Amino acid sequence: MASYNKIILIGHLGNDPEIREHEGRKVANFSLAVNAYTRPGEEPKADWFRIAF
Repeated sequence: MASYNKIILIGHLGNDPEIREHEGRKVANFSLAVNAYTRPGEEPKADWFRIAF
C-alpha cells in the first residue's frame, strides 16, 4: 500500500510557468514565493520553492 504526504503552498509566482516535454509528457516548471514567518517588527521574508509538475 502506498502512502502519500500532502503539502499546501500558498504564495506568489516568481515567473510564468515554463512548459516542456519530458519522456513524452508535458511538465510545468515555476518558482513560488511563500511568506516566511517573522517576528513582529522584523523585515518580511520569503521562502522560494522550485515547482515541477
